[in-house]
Amino acid sequence: MLKRFFLNMLSSFVGAWIALALFVISAVLLVLGLMGSFALKSASQPEQVKSRSILVVDLDGVIEEREMAVEPDLSTILSGKLEAPQTLDVIVQSIREAATNDDIVAIYLKCGSLAASPATLNAIREELLDFKKTTGGAKKVFSYSDGYTQGCYFIASVADCIYMNPAGQLTLQGMSTTTMFMKGLFDKLGVEFQVVKVGTYKSAVEPYILTDMSEPARAQMDTLLNNMWGYIRAKISESRQTVTAEGIDSLVSRDYISFAPAEQAVKAGLVDSLAYERKIDARLASVAGREVDKLNFVSPKTLVAQSPWADSYDSKKQIAVLYACGEIADGVNSQINYENLVPVIVRLADNDKVKGLVLRVNSPGGSVFGSDQIGEALDYFKSKGKPFTVSMGDYAASGGYWISCTSDRIFADPLTITGSIGIFGLLPNFKGTMGLLGVNSATVSTNPGASFPTGMAPLDAEQLAVMQKYVDRGYDQFTTRVARGRHMDKQKVLRIAEGRVWDAQTAKRIGLVDALGGLREAIEWTASKAGIASDYDVAAYPRVEPTIWNMMQLGSTTMGELKTALDARDEDFIRTYLIKRLMSRRPVQARMPEMRISL
Repeated sequence: MLKRFFLNMLSSFVGAWIALALFVISAVLLVLGLMGSFALKSASQPEQVKSRSILVVDLDGVIEEREMAVEPDLSTILSGKLEAPQTLDVIVQSIREAATNDDIVAIYLKCGSLAASPATLNAIREELLDFKKTTGGAKKVFSYSDGYTQGCYFIASVADCIYMNPAGQLTLQGMSTTTMFMKGLFDKLGVEFQVVKVGTYKSAVEPYILTDMSEPARAQMDTLLNNMWGYIRAKISESRQTVTAEGIDSLVSRDYISFAPAEQAVKAGLVDSLAYERKIDARLASVAGREVDKLNFVSPKTLVAQSPWADSYDSKKQIAVLYACGEIADGVNSQINYENLVPVIVRLADNDKVKGLVLRVNSPGGSVFGSDQIGEALDYFKSKGKPFTVSMGDYAASGGYWISCTSDRIFADPLTITGSIGIFGLLPNFKGTMGLLGVNSATVSTNPGASFPTGMAPLDAEQLAVMQKYVDRGYDQFTTRVARGRHMDKQKVLRIAEGRVWDAQTAKRIGLVDALGGLREAIEWTASKAGIASDYDVAAYPRVEPTIWNMMQLGSTTMGELKTALDARDEDFIRTYLIKRLMSRRPVQARMPEMRISL
């Protein structure tokens, strides 16, 4: 009997090991197959920059700030979602290269369904305007879409010729943002949140404790969106001189242009001509002086590879561009992890080759502790007497503003969202949840505050007062830092703080931003301040060490899945996503409210 038991156990172990080995072999074969497929595709269809080439900017999918090293998990590999997102730095640099590269004769904007924030869209648009100015009209910009989304059309409105499919529609509907309030969900789960905060407009806590938007939150969003929409419609009108800014509002609100036939877009002067995509190739062929089947299209990545940007790490006249993108959090997998970023800043400060620093901030904020650590490291950089400039992307709010405010100069895109100078603490109590599950807890402690906060009981009045003082100290530290960095009277800072978010145009007027402009303007100003305006090189940090997955064009699917869920109104997915993010954060935060601005 015992012998049979051991034989059965041994056979089970052998079976398990064989199964594991087969799984590993299958996974390896799958990966090798994907690599082989990618290599075969690259070998059979190599892109080359030849004479009379056309740069194709494919405005479809997600646009990230910068390419990062990719390490996908097995489920991502098995899902077959292998496309990496496009990046703003590559798109912008390719347009800049196209302006001076004699082999490029035109730019073709292929407009699909684009997922990008307004400031990212505007950065691409401004680069296209510079392209037209640099080339003096000698090189044209063409645009085509089966149906223009509002964001894509905002970019495409600079094109010399705008084409649309005769069966397509042009979407123009203004701007909106939707906030999901989850108090009802948490009530059902038995989760209670207690809040300590500073700032009338600090509305990041509202989705967890309210069922609707507060009046201050609604007022700030109304102002923000109207200012941003005013800029967008004015810029479209400047490029499409056949329609005024007021006329655009009329087309949106009275004529419902988004649901009108394609001919209406032509009649309104928003589109030049209706044509099927195959006819666009014939038009491009005439521009390139080639037969249609001899057209040579190149992608931004291929063109940028001709003259790599921001890789001058050995230059002795180096302007460092340091990217701080994502939520400021603690931990290895966080987007902005101070434990990783602080040493980079210190090394740049101590590197004699680095003559100046541009901090590219694209962050809604996050951990107060992490923001403070990064801020202190940046102060150390400044102590070396080197110029330190900030270039703001889509967001540079709350903790994102904390790390920006002591720079020598702040540049922001006109559609950047910034400010949100405030702090909050969100303290969950799971006692109700445990009760629903039939779980009780008992605590023994030597002192009243030994287990405070536990998450298993509500805070009493004395404990809440302690937490409020803690948040108040953080707010005082934040506003004092802003006053020092922006050379402002602290009382003025307190008037424009209160957790309120601002569009960059207003932020410039009230002193939170110095100039409207992009990364290029920030780099040029820093080089000039360092005394090397006519002779400098650029290096981007943190240095990205591409993995084999980057070479295979693999990318993270998290943002794509979230966008799909948002578009489909998949509330279960969105709530699970938000709860997971909430529970992974420190209880005290300096971050702006969750918002998705639709453009």
